[in-house]
Amino acid sequence: MSTTEQGEIVESSQIAAQWARIRSRLQTEVGEVEYRTWLHQMTLGAVDGDEVTVHLPTRFLRDWVSSRYGTRMNALWHHENQSIRRVDIRVGGPVEACMPSVSADPVPLPQPDVPAPPRGLSIVTLDNAPEDRPDARSDLAAALDSRFTFDAFVVGKPNEFAYACARRVAEEPASQGFNPLFLYGGVGLGKTHLMHAIAWELAARSEAAGKRPVSVAYMSAEKFMYRFIAAIRSQSTMEFKEQLRSVDVLMVDDLQFLIGKDNTQEEFFHTFNYLVEAGKQIVISSDKSPSALDGLEDRLRTRLGCGMVADLHTTTYELRISILETKAARAGVPVPPKVLEYLAHKITSNVRELEGALNRLIAHANLFGRAITLEATHEVLHDLLKAHDRRISIEEIQKKVAEHYGIRLTDMSSARRARQVARPRQVAMYLAKQLTSRSLPEIGRKFGNRDHTTVMHAVSRVNELMERDGSFAEDVELLRRLLES
Repeated sequence: MSTTEQGEIVESSQIAAQWARIRSRLQTEVGEVEYRTWLHQMTLGAVDGDEVTVHLPTRFLRDWVSSRYGTRMNALWHHENQSIRRVDIRVGGPVEACMPSVSADPVPLPQPDVPAPPRGLSIVTLDNAPEDRPDARSDLAAALDSRFTFDAFVVGKPNEFAYACARRVAEEPASQGFNPLFLYGGVGLGKTHLMHAIAWELAARSEAAGKRPVSVAYMSAEKFMYRFIAAIRSQSTMEFKEQLRSVDVLMVDDLQFLIGKDNTQEEFFHTFNYLVEAGKQIVISSDKSPSALDGLEDRLRTRLGCGMVADLHTTTYELRISILETKAARAGVPVPPKVLEYLAHKITSNVRELEGALNRLIAHANLFGRAITLEATHEVLHDLLKAHDRRISIEEIQKKVAEHYGIRLTDMSSARRARQVARPRQVAMYLAKQLTSRSLPEIGRKFGNRDHTTVMHAVSRVNELMERDGSFAEDVELLRRLLES
């Protein structure tokens, strides 16, 4: 072994010892619980000049550690080794917790998990960006998300027609009456998912049939406009047109962004006409139907409406429950039905936000090793599920509780004392005391002119039952949060 190699091994051993001392110091400073939660999974990468690399397994952990401990780690490293002036915290796979031997190859960082298109799919890119414009990227088509397939799309009444139309286009592209396919609806209802699913299905069918790959150009309307402007500036409009018109399928997301862009609309109109006449499929999405897109040229609006127009309505409670159950099952994490019901009641307009809330819950449970409960849900999603500042009426409480327990609304003020009626009535009185500013006599009058002592007894009884019966307590808590939503 040469003297140089011996020196490098000694230096490597010293770096490993310094790293061990830094970890020990951090553990002492932040405490055992915080250290094991955030810092335990750190591993040491390479030392390059005055920079040392530290790896963490997830982007979430990387961001958290960088923002909260990055400055302190820099200071500790510089204290241990005067030559180290910067700590680079990255996402990386598990590597040795100390420096590898000098003869070992550097540990490569994992590449992002972006699946390659199947053999039946060709993602079209346009290379008309001028070389002296680094901000003008050469790819026009955006990547397709492998998660967005038909199998992963949860179908319910609000989206079943759009789903059926998308399926038809994937099975028989450019068929009569379905070209163009125009999907419209609010944010996060599944338009982009269906567009990607069409592309993946076309690819699978092409590959299975042994045909040439299907060429797909998928982009946002904003990117279409940007690439068109870039082509004009670089005097390459002919190349832009030729490449775009060579595709089998053109997909344009969020068409509403072309409103007011007259020149871009004209170019899109000509491209649209060319592809339709050539028997190529076009799929468009927007937040409104063609007839409601004020600001589009009449000739373009008419052309957009000549094919199949399908809307995606706001989700129903049943569809939201199905979506949550499907996502939780795929994640392999047990989520109590009461939590799913709560989320489905609270987040009503946006599937993307609904899935995001579930993902946050699952991530929190995995990171901290805690079970998912209603209490944990409220804690983790407090910013998202913050109760709206509004007045809750006793009538509202009575109606919600009656629906929950399956009794008649009139039972709230009736003289019936059967347990299946009395218990819900007591819960309604308890919630009226908790959620309104009404006095006990006022609450009593709303429940069939009962005395205030009856209300006091109901509140006391519900409190006792909640302490003894966890399931009953969760029921009451669920009702409270549904009323506050």
